[in-house]
Amino acid sequence: MSDIEVKRKKGESFEALFRRFTRRIQQSGKPLNVRAGRFFARTPNKNKVHESAIRRLEMGERREYMLKTGKIREEDLRAAKKR
Repeated sequence: MSDIEVKRKKGESFEALFRRFTRRIQQSGKPLNVRAGRFFARTPNKNKVHESAIRRLEMGERREYMLKTGKIREEDLRAAKKR
């Protein structure tokens, strides 16, 4: 995975070796790449995209119907969005 190699010098403590290793890692820029991909969201597959689109359309139609029939008011919808 990592092409950074640090060998322990004669009489070198583990802390000094670890410090040298972390310095090399930081100079190489590897942590930046790891942090960039940390919260990477995978693209959903075709079926999930399709299902969510259908769900959005159904919810919109249901909301319009409830507004027209007077079961909910537009002010209630706005208040719910702010939460």
